[in-house]
Amino acid sequence: MSLIPTLPETISRARTDLRVGLPVALDGHLAAAVETLTPARLADLRGLGRVVLGITDRRAETLKARAYDGDLARVRVPADADVAWLRAVADPADDLRVPMKGPLFTDRDGDTAAHRAAIALAKSAQLLPAVVLVQAEPPPGLTVLPAGATLAQLAAEAALLPVAAARLPLAAAERSRLQILRPEDGGAEHYAVEIGDPPRDAPVLARLHSACFTGDVLGSLKCDCGPQLHAALTAMGQAGAGVLLYLNQEGRGIGLANKMRAYDLQSQGFDTVEANHRLGFEDDERDFRLGAAMLRRMGFRAVRLMTNNPRKVAMMQAHGIEVVDRVPLVVGVNPWNEGYLAVKRDKSGHLL
Repeated sequence: MSLIPTLPETISRARTDLRVGLPVALDGHLAAAVETLTPARLADLRGLGRVVLGITDRRAETLKARAYDGDLARVRVPADADVAWLRAVADPADDLRVPMKGPLFTDRDGDTAAHRAAIALAKSAQLLPAVVLVQAEPPPGLTVLPAGATLAQLAAEAALLPVAAARLPLAAAERSRLQILRPEDGGAEHYAVEIGDPPRDAPVLARLHSACFTGDVLGSLKCDCGPQLHAALTAMGQAGAGVLLYLNQEGRGIGLANKMRAYDLQSQGFDTVEANHRLGFEDDERDFRLGAAMLRRMGFRAVRLMTNNPRKVAMMQAHGIEVVDRVPLVVGVNPWNEGYLAVKRDKSGHLL
């Protein structure tokens, strides 16, 4: 029946549940995000069985906890541990002030699909990648998901549908058009800015630009994002045609709240990559397949890509977009972001 939610729709519902503090059911487990868990719900989960804390191997490495499951660790939660203890394990804000969280004992052997799916859901909801799980049958009203299918769906390329478009004169080019595209899975909308009348039968000057509220809107000096955005639009305006894709993947895909957590860690002396790892994330959680899907949807097949990131070039070419030329975009260097740009070059392979 079409009135029954599909798997992508149910996953979208599960994201919202986790963000408001509700648990979701995954393969005989109840899973809740540590970031939004309340003492009352922790007590209720404890009443159902033994509580386990799932964290990524990145966070486990910081805490010196053994990640027997490869990409995650299942930490045994002490009987007297409260929400504050769980959040201290999940959030590295006070790691330097209170370095000892343990000893932490972790489980090994057994099925980890539910734990892995719960962490993936927390990441997709832009929460800290830390979840508590207990083996129990779900009470009525909770969102129920199959763990394996959920992981596969979260890893799949999102289907994007056009929503609305209109002419929008810009300072860089008065003849411009803004188009909104919405993923079928209920995720964040993404934007395409067409400058002039970019040809579909020839390589177009293009940029995949990830959202950066601090740089694009506030003019932050900690990154080069704002200058890159405006330099790309200006170059397209001067060329008379181009397309800029504005992808809502703030903070390399971890969201603005986690980005601010990373900034706080950077103020403690960690670089961009180290801060992400301490939070439990990978170096870069963005999905550039979105850019390829948007370009294909709009009828583009070949681009001159404005980027310093070889990963973007490889992702475009692997997903049906020919990159005939990489156009460097080195702008916005200042004393505040020299270290940030050095990490981009040395650890992330950017060509600077």
